Amino acid sequence: MRAPPARARVVCSSSVSVVPAAALTPGPGRSCPELGMFPELNNLLNITPDRAEQGKLTLLCDAKTDGSFLVHHFLSFYLKANCKVCFVALIQSFSHYNIVGQKLGVSLTAARECGQLVFLEGLKSSVDVFFRAQAEPHPLQFLREADAGNLQPLYEFVREALKPMDDGRAAWRCPVLLVDDLSVLLSLGLGAVAVLDFIHYCRVAVCWERKGNIVTLVHDSGDGEDEENDILLNGLSHQSHLILRAEGLATGFCRDVHGQLRILWRTPSQPTAQRDGSLTYQYKIQDKSVSFFAKGMSPAVL
Repeated sequence: MRAPPARARVVCSSSVSVVPAAALTPGPGRSCPELGMFPELNNLLNITPDRAEQGKLTLLCDAKTDGSFLVHHFLSFYLKANCKVCFVALIQSFSHYNIVGQKLGVSLTAARECGQLVFLEGLKSSVDVFFRAQAEPHPLQFLREADAGNLQPLYEFVREALKPMDDGRAAWRCPVLLVDDLSVLLSLGLGAVAVLDFIHYCRVAVCWERKGNIVTLVHDSGDGEDEENDILLNGLSHQSHLILRAEGLATGFCRDVHGQLRILWRTPSQPTAQRDGSLTYQYKIQDKSVSFFAKGMSPAVL
């Protein structure tokens, strides 16, 4: 067997995997891919936009790496699946998600204009909460409250955004709530119990009553020092039907392997020994997609 060329060597350093910022940002003049999303991830999960499951809670988690590529995947996936999407974006601006979405074959601007996408831009809305008079409670009204803990306005916003049409006909396949990310609510002063209560009521309204789906991202510091975040992560883990956990490599940054993804399927109503099944893959974020492979099976090192 011939030795691999020098350019295929994997160089590792530091303790945190870092993905190039340009990996999911389209450059000038680049066109959108025909398929969009990440087809290899769809194959691993055995899903397609034509047969998206309903009534499920999916937990996205990242530890020592950036798992936002999973958020972009599910956003484009459900828009392509003709679902009504309520996106509570607490991390990035609308333009950021729209730029990445165009690269994955969807236009968030067009989806918002036609009513398929309801977008709550947390960065912009927080300014409105503090500096503009509100006739009605703002979804992020808790920011102005001395005792932050009331997420009912945010729940009412989600419920109103995903309510069926007045004539009883469903223009979209099913409702979807996407949150990026719940850990921010803890940083803004909310307790884990309040956030878990919010998700519980959203599950009742979205997953149970309307047979829709919820997808949310939570960070995992992994050091055990953030007790509230650990409570939130554990609570959501027990409720979730699917957990996707993106992790940085123990060896640190690698040019040809950006991290590993643990996929855990769960059936919350079953005993632990009977409900869990898991797979682990390594991944590399490429120009317009993400490739997945078994541990040690990166094309660059074979």
